[in-house]
Amino acid sequence: MAYALAPSNAVAYTSGRDISQTLESARSEVEERFLEGGTVLLSVMDVLNRLLNSLESVTTALDNKEASDTSADLRATVESLMALPVTEENRQQALVSLAHTGRELRKHVADMQETMRYLRTFAVTVKITGAGLAEFAGFAQEILERIYSGTDEVNRFATHLDSLDKEVKLAASFGAGVSKSYADTVPAVAGALRDDAAKIAGHRKDLGVIAREVGAIARAVQGKVASTLSALQIGDITRQRIEHVQATFSLLEDFFAGEDGARLDAGARQRLQNVIHHLTAAQMSDMCANFQRESEHVVKTIASFDHDMREILKLRDQMSGQSGEAGGNFMRALESSVSAAHEIVKQVDTASRQADQVSQSTIGTAAKLSEAIGNIRAVKTDIHYMALNTNLRCSRLGEEGRSINVVTAELRIFAGKLDDSADAIVNGLPALEAAAGRVAPATDAGAGNLGESLTSAVGNIRSAANVMENELKVLAENGREVATKISLLIGKLDFQHNLGEVLAGCADMLEGVAGTDVADISDLAETIAPLDRKIFKHYTMVQERSIHRSIIPASEDSTSAPAETAETAKAENDEDLFADALF
Repeated sequence: MAYALAPSNAVAYTSGRDISQTLESARSEVEERFLEGGTVLLSVMDVLNRLLNSLESVTTALDNKEASDTSADLRATVESLMALPVTEENRQQALVSLAHTGRELRKHVADMQETMRYLRTFAVTVKITGAGLAEFAGFAQEILERIYSGTDEVNRFATHLDSLDKEVKLAASFGAGVSKSYADTVPAVAGALRDDAAKIAGHRKDLGVIAREVGAIARAVQGKVASTLSALQIGDITRQRIEHVQATFSLLEDFFAGEDGARLDAGARQRLQNVIHHLTAAQMSDMCANFQRESEHVVKTIASFDHDMREILKLRDQMSGQSGEAGGNFMRALESSVSAAHEIVKQVDTASRQADQVSQSTIGTAAKLSEAIGNIRAVKTDIHYMALNTNLRCSRLGEEGRSINVVTAELRIFAGKLDDSADAIVNGLPALEAAAGRVAPATDAGAGNLGESLTSAVGNIRSAANVMENELKVLAENGREVATKISLLIGKLDFQHNLGEVLAGCADMLEGVAGTDVADISDLAETIAPLDRKIFKHYTMVQERSIHRSIIPASEDSTSAPAETAETAKAENDEDLFADALF
């Protein structure tokens, strides 16, 4: 049964133009909304890229080899600190050994001083006994002067040892205090440094885990954005299909105004218009269904961004919180521990300088003692030979020289004792020098190097912390911008609101104009074949062509062109579709 026709051609044509104008409004709305949505999506993609770049910078800072090396340096410094009590204990033992060696030498010096007193007594006795013999007067004075000279050498020797003993006692006294201080403070300070380094390493590890979680979510959102950008092709497809419907009305008007249309009577025109209304209504109805389905998918995807962004912001806040107060506390704790360590290092430096001074002084004293021993041996030799010469003279004098001979024999005996003491001292000097070497700082890295290592390690950790803090600030800003962009995006890409209603309204209007029944135009097949081919050629999708043929079957005149219109048109128009997908 034929569709109830409009009262006149003019009314029909006006209806077509009115529908086209309504469709134009819908087409413009589709183009504007999807263009705006695509722009917002691209801006979200851009800020997501910046967010991922920030995460990469954060990850690079976290994986910074120098920061790892710095932690290793700090641990090595802690190990050096832990070795200080043992080092100081060894130094104390070396000082004890040095003091013991000095005391042993002092005994031999005391023996030499005692011997020199006896020699002075015997020399005075020789002078008194030989007072009546002119040839012994000068000799007695000479031998007495040599004994005084030897006594001075021995006393200088004793003075050197006394001075060394005082230095050793002072160093030992100071060292005992340092050693006790080390025992009380070094383990606690070293443990604090070790704990601080471990906390910082753990802090960095936690940040790394959070950064990877943020990265995973951001990349998932990035994938969703890319998928949504692809899904926005429905906007271009919808726009094109509206244009095809508009073109169909325009081609119908052109056909009516042309030679072929002029040959049709009013009834034929109305039947053809009815079929075109059904055709456009079917195209619009199918287009609305596709738009509804695809845009709903887009809206659901966009809506899921909100949850993703809340997760990113939550993780961002965790990172900011960990890098803020907690990170600052870690650094302050570390710097406090390092300050305490520096105090210990100052003590190390003082103790090392004092020990080095004792060591150098001992080595210098040993050299002076060696020289003094040579002088004492020379005095002993002179006394020995002078006494021997006196013995020979006394033998020639007979009974007169007997008393002097007895005294000079004693001189020779006691002068020989100087050799015994000198030999004992000479044998003890290597032990003195060895003990002095053990007193000197026992490590290659002195206190100055230890202090520099601490300062350098903390400086590097502070620098790494500053880099991390700056990168996290950038990350926080980018996270905030992503959240803002996505919030805007959710509003912009709600295609169901207004736009879907407009398209559905156009489809309902066309269905209302078309009515329920499709007019029979089989008798007009040959006449409308050119119009059929022109409309068919506009289509870019198989779906459109299928709908067209379900309403206007192909005529014999149009069967020669299907290959051209269906295949070549598809190839050409599909390229146009992708080229215009994002307007």
